[in-house]
Amino acid sequence: MSRRLFACLALAASLSAEDIALPGLERPVEILRDKWGVPHIYAQSSHDLFFAQGYITARDRLFQIDLWRRVGAGQLAEIAGPQAIGRDRIARLVRFRGDWNAEWTAYSPDALDIATAFTAGINAYIQSLNGTRPLEFRLAGYDPGKWTPEDTVARIAGLLMIRNPAREVQRAQDIARYGLDAIQKYQPPDPFVKLTIPNGLDIAGITTGLLRDFNAAIGGVQFPETQGSNNWVVSGERSVTGKPLLANDPHRPILIPSLRKTVHLVAPGWNALGAGEPALPGIALGHNEDVAFGFTIVGIDQGDVYVEKLNPANPDEYQYKGSWRKMEVVDDELKVRGYERPHNIRLRYTLHGPVIAEDLGRHRAYALKWVGSEPGAAGAMGALALARARNWEDFRKAAGQYKIPSENLVYADRAGNIGWIASGRAPVRNNWTGLLPVPGHTGEYEWSGSLTIDQHPQLFNPAGGAIWTANHKILPKDYPHRLGYEFAAPFRAGRVGEMLAEKPKFSVEDFQRMQQDTHSHPARMFVNAVLKPWLAHETQAPKRDIEVARKLASWDCDLGVDSMEAMLFEYWLAKLPAFVFGQGPGSKADTVYLLDHLAKNREGRALRESLRATMADLSRQHGDDASKWQWGKAHTILFRHPLGVRRFHRGPHARPGDGNTVNSTSGGFQRQTNGASYRQIIDVSDWDKSVMTNVPGESGDPESPFYDSLLNDWLTGKYHPMPYSRRAVEAAAVETIRLRP
Repeated sequence: MSRRLFACLALAASLSAEDIALPGLERPVEILRDKWGVPHIYAQSSHDLFFAQGYITARDRLFQIDLWRRVGAGQLAEIAGPQAIGRDRIARLVRFRGDWNAEWTAYSPDALDIATAFTAGINAYIQSLNGTRPLEFRLAGYDPGKWTPEDTVARIAGLLMIRNPAREVQRAQDIARYGLDAIQKYQPPDPFVKLTIPNGLDIAGITTGLLRDFNAAIGGVQFPETQGSNNWVVSGERSVTGKPLLANDPHRPILIPSLRKTVHLVAPGWNALGAGEPALPGIALGHNEDVAFGFTIVGIDQGDVYVEKLNPANPDEYQYKGSWRKMEVVDDELKVRGYERPHNIRLRYTLHGPVIAEDLGRHRAYALKWVGSEPGAAGAMGALALARARNWEDFRKAAGQYKIPSENLVYADRAGNIGWIASGRAPVRNNWTGLLPVPGHTGEYEWSGSLTIDQHPQLFNPAGGAIWTANHKILPKDYPHRLGYEFAAPFRAGRVGEMLAEKPKFSVEDFQRMQQDTHSHPARMFVNAVLKPWLAHETQAPKRDIEVARKLASWDCDLGVDSMEAMLFEYWLAKLPAFVFGQGPGSKADTVYLLDHLAKNREGRALRESLRATMADLSRQHGDDASKWQWGKAHTILFRHPLGVRRFHRGPHARPGDGNTVNSTSGGFQRQTNGASYRQIIDVSDWDKSVMTNVPGESGDPESPFYDSLLNDWLTGKYHPMPYSRRAVEAAAVETIRLRP
């Protein structure tokens, strides 16, 4: 028995209790921690509830949230050194700079009060340390910083969700290299629209290098040595309980500590259980007494890159509609580890937004226009209203105010209703698609407001009693508005729909199996539409290659960790584009285009030669005995702590699936870096029968028994209960923390 497991069992065997005095509380608060590490907070006011949430979050995740605060505030270089200067500049550039009253009220009337209480609770825990550094801070060599309410509405978390600007730049670079027709052919927008270069745009010089700081700002944090999802909901007619069931597993980076923190919030006006990002108050998905909800990313195009024309005589001026305008310039300072003096940075803004990069040789600046600059657009803060919805109209109203990220919000309530809304601010572009950067100087390419919530795709109690989304194209037939042109491949959504059609009624256990499903639609298409027809006529391939290919042809298309066929398929699929299309733009063709092409065209030589290269790679990397090839030996996950301390890491562990399976395990070819760190299945008939998992554990403290206590369950597809009623919470409690003024 491991020491950590022993500690967990010992903790569960006898209920521990603490009594803590905290300046800033108004009345006593009780926190019951259950055996899975989830805190259930019982307070007598909203202020005390969020004060206690801030306190317990800091107690469990202080190093993680301090790091996130620094990333959002542009204060990372202070601890990470000069390598973080660029990302700090971007963080400072995109800070909210508008009307703060409008900012706070856009989330909810009491958002500022909630954020103030939450951050006061974090600071109260830091104060209680009396200058003693927790373990991670001792190793990193710095102290945790104090919080302000504004730290909860930093824009970097939302910027991470705005992927279109980077894709605009990459697409422009690809067009410059390969030509417009080639990119239109191999990387067509979805829904299809003809690519055109905006009037007045010279795409020469638009390279991904200009996004160096931008990409660093939205990337993970690593010290020296140092985004698919699924949801579905069925009505009571499709559930064994007679009430709706809702499943959700948002896919984001798999981190240690976990990206999500589960919490139960109970006070007047609040009784919500679910998960959110640790550095934010409230929950982002879960349920209250009446309503359950979850989300996946929609992919609404919420940002554009503007190529501004600079005055050669004065780079602080840019052209707009024939005249020169002065940029807004803000001089700022960064504290940088290793520097004796603060480092000076200059923040520049055009009417379109912050200047993320400059090319003085071409007299250009690149400005970012995005939804995040508007009031109420901090990532996921809109969930403060969602978590208090009591019915569909409340939920729909809250969804209408939700700006970033754009999300497929699925809904279920105790009255038996189910619904879905594609939420998020959707800019209106009347005369362009948003697929390429646009010239800023002409004034021709400007947003014309945004869609109303009535214009967003949505469903309420649809015929068939089921709704599902998986980042795929969710646009209804003949939908008249533009949301975007970059959706995930349809494979996961197709598989979910297929499974929902297999039975008339579903249970919580059925939904668990569905979330863990690793059947591959691309593999099935490849085997049936490509491989079998090829094998029927192939005579030139080596005997051994044919024998292995025939095993693949009889495969069930499940990407299990022990599967030889899964390994062969994944390696072969990775080889195919270059052999079919060459090294040009076709090598970037996505799986949908590749498989469709192979199904329609005889590519015998490409299949034969790519299989030969695949077999050579597999033999070199994993030995000549194909019976010993296993997908899980190549496809693994490593939970890597940002400090780079080996004893804090977990893994590597073998993983099934890939980015196209419902149990999504995407990332690099042989390494899972993204997926469902948090899963929930909510039983509306009895909240206490809901289940969840959160990997690797609820605590970020490497010395806590809850640091990795949920890892083995996650690896083996097991879930634990989500106790909600006071009776169920008390039965599962292993720790009581009493906070008093």
